[in-house]
Amino acid sequence: MIKVENLYKSFGDKVILDNISFNVELGDKLAIIGQSGVGKSVLIKHLNGLLKIDKGDVVIDNNSLKDLSYQKLQDIRKKIAMVFQFGALLDSLTIKENIQLALDSISSINQKETDKKIKEVLKLVDLEGIENLMPSEISGGMKKRVGIARALSVNPKYILYDEPTTGLDPINTDKINSLINRVSSKKTASIIVTHEIKTVFSVANKVLMLCDGSIIFSGTPDELKRSKNDFIKYFISGNKG
Repeated sequence: MIKVENLYKSFGDKVILDNISFNVELGDKLAIIGQSGVGKSVLIKHLNGLLKIDKGDVVIDNNSLKDLSYQKLQDIRKKIAMVFQFGALLDSLTIKENIQLALDSISSINQKETDKKIKEVLKLVDLEGIENLMPSEISGGMKKRVGIARALSVNPKYILYDEPTTGLDPINTDKINSLINRVSSKKTASIIVTHEIKTVFSVANKVLMLCDGSIIFSGTPDELKRSKNDFIKYFISGNKG
């Protein structure tokens, strides 16, 4: 389980997160929504220690990330994978080499096992046979799926998705949403930062909405849909009236 307890973060005088608390359990697919710049990505970067906690705490499987040694943080990070907004593939490496970087960072399996694992995760995201291509040779949607394949290669307990459908057309958005559902299980938890309402209703079983540094909604997608809050209704529909 991930527990976020009274998390506070500021950059200079600007408060980004103010007293944020929530839990994520195995089997959950939590969508974190809100306007651009509201702190969604800042929040999930606290969950794998990419950003240092100002106040409050993040507890992963009973391990506090506050003032943790580098080695202990690395041990916890082995349970966590992050899918970055634009795939974050290295242009100078092949698809296979990009995925192998993740595998090399968490295990010492031999090359034969590594090759087998890479083929398995590419098949899982419907990208068989592209391991020797360069990132420049595949589409934006395919890069996103390679990013998910790379995340899955390390058998994570927690998967963090940072705007996984940004910049995609509706068809590729549907493919990514379906893929997130397909690779989720009762033994994993997915946390999806998104501004795509379609992703919320297609994927999530829990939703958090951030506004002005605070949580203004916590509940199910159906509860979000039924909300009487004018701002939430505007955010969902895009219509003020």
